[in-house]
Amino acid sequence: MAIEEKVKQVEALFDRLEIEITAFKSETHLYCNAGCGKCCSTPNIYASPLEFLPWAFHLFLNGKAEETLVELKNNEVKNCHLYRSIFILEYQKGSCSNYRYRGLVCRLFGYAANTDKFGKLRMATCKIIKEQQTENFTKAEELINKKIYVPIFSDYYMRLAQIDLRMGVILIPINEALKMAIEEVLSYYAYRPFPDGLGNIA
Repeated sequence: MAIEEKVKQVEALFDRLEIEITAFKSETHLYCNAGCGKCCSTPNIYASPLEFLPWAFHLFLNGKAEETLVELKNNEVKNCHLYRSIFILEYQKGSCSNYRYRGLVCRLFGYAANTDKFGKLRMATCKIIKEQQTENFTKAEELINKKIYVPIFSDYYMRLAQIDLRMGVILIPINEALKMAIEEVLSYYAYRPFPDGLGNIA
């Protein structure tokens, strides 16, 4: 399957998830605090390369793939390369530098569930939401076990893997996933015509 087609399929999956999360947020009234980057600033987040393929393709189309790959290779920090803190002394306040192309894990966390060892759905969200939105969080947990629809991590990662098993099934540190996504795009176009006749842009 061509890279362009994989990108379209991943983006279609993200569009579907966005609709589901919007409905879930409307039902539960859960929300992230404005300017909070606590989950994004956490080291050792794991992701698959495939969920960042649209991001890598976007970089490639804008001639930024190779320089970003160099930055990633020189980056020894374990925090997500895309996260930008607002203040040096308040690292947990910030945002994604490329929010439109954020990964699947970034989209799911806070508004999706995991299944525990007893088969019960549990919200996968942060301590801040649990403690500051206790009523809404409790209501959400009650609703999902009364069968209100909630996106489930494992379901979405299975759908992702169906697009490309090799890139979609592995979970690695997020910066490694970013690197692999760029490398996949650069490798694909090394001996192929550029998309839509764009010429040598990378």
